[in-house]
Amino acid sequence: MKILHLLSQRPECTGSGVYLQNVIAQAKRAGHQNMLLAGIPVGTRPFLPCMKGHVSSFLTFSGGDLPFPVSGMSDVMPYKSSRFIDLTEEEIETYQEAFSAKIKDAVFSFQPDIIHSHHLWLMTSTARLLFPDIPMVATCHSTDLRQYLNCPHLRGKVTGACRKIDRIMALGRDQAEQIRTLYGIAAQNIHIVGGGFNDTVFVEADKPTIPPCEIVYAGKLSCAKGVPWLLRTMKRLSRLPLRLHLLGSGSGEEEKLCKTLAAELGSRVILHGRVSQQELARIMGNSHLFVLPSFYEGLPLVLLEALACGCRIIRPDLPGCREIFGEEAKPEYVNTLFEAFDMAEVVTVTNKQLGKGHPVSKLVKNKDTEIRHGVVKLQEHYSRVMLAAGLGQLVDLVIHEIGAPLGRINRELNHLDKLINKYELDNADGEKINKSFSSIKSWLELISNL
Repeated sequence: MKILHLLSQRPECTGSGVYLQNVIAQAKRAGHQNMLLAGIPVGTRPFLPCMKGHVSSFLTFSGGDLPFPVSGMSDVMPYKSSRFIDLTEEEIETYQEAFSAKIKDAVFSFQPDIIHSHHLWLMTSTARLLFPDIPMVATCHSTDLRQYLNCPHLRGKVTGACRKIDRIMALGRDQAEQIRTLYGIAAQNIHIVGGGFNDTVFVEADKPTIPPCEIVYAGKLSCAKGVPWLLRTMKRLSRLPLRLHLLGSGSGEEEKLCKTLAAELGSRVILHGRVSQQELARIMGNSHLFVLPSFYEGLPLVLLEALACGCRIIRPDLPGCREIFGEEAKPEYVNTLFEAFDMAEVVTVTNKQLGKGHPVSKLVKNKDTEIRHGVVKLQEHYSRVMLAAGLGQLVDLVIHEIGAPLGRINRELNHLDKLINKYELDNADGEKINKSFSSIKSWLELISNL
């Protein structure tokens, strides 16, 4: 089968590009013929091993086929780019005309049996309108959904054509529902295919001895990815033997901010820039923790890559992340602070069994108030630290920072535990108290082992 692959941006620099390369590699392995059409800056030529022996065609930006930089599906790209929201009506028309000409040339010369386009956006809709009789599938990468929301003036150029695509491939359930709601595409035409990783590249390796604890982040150097807050967190953890590896690049003021914050940390942060998949796997293999502090994610395949390399991970509590690990995959000690230190069951039971005026009931109530007040203070202090996770994933990196206040809580809880044990409670109520305490003690045990 002959497959024409379409990507409107650079195929070697972002997650969708990596995804595309792996799709082509697997299609090639299965014996299919492939052709790629992508957008690149004039004067560049991407290194794409998957296209060896196959045909590539490129629309050039920044003075080539189009005068402006490559239009990125994210508003902040890891290279010089333009934003769709900033393009004039004339520039949008020129953009579509240029891609129309390239798509026509590719179809007439390659004669594909099927077109596989990436992103439910302008290039995809243009291809569908040009060749409605060629079977077509499209993969959503979530950044297209954000463009759809951010650029309402362009929806008319996208919605109708995308509804005519034969099959839409979504990376997860949440994404599939967004596609159905935003584009009005019938549910039966949306298929959840998930994601994957190259298991010949990303393999587990022996970890170096701690200290230092090697931490790695891979992605764009941007605010949306949470990188500035990750770097500020590293600054607060100055007394710990940690070293952060930043892999990736950015553009504009946000990249400058990330590099400035990294420079302030000296040798504790290593800037690697954009690296190959092989180099990414090597660094992950030599690291202990992988941190993904993003505010927005689709289905972050980099988490799978990190796990395959044997890293423990710190990730945001976002739908795509939850879908990878499952709602029930959460260990007992990974929880929100309010969940971990919830004394409500203890207060209810002591009031019921002993009465609100009893000294133990009063003590429980006082400790409940104190603990909740402390948790509020901690949450205010560390909400920035944990970024989009909202403290839902409070694990190794940050738990050192709150060891001291938790130690004080530990002493109070032990005192409270001894007092409660003096009084007889029925089995059901005793189990409730033990359950409440076990959640708290799991945190304390984790801290003591660090």
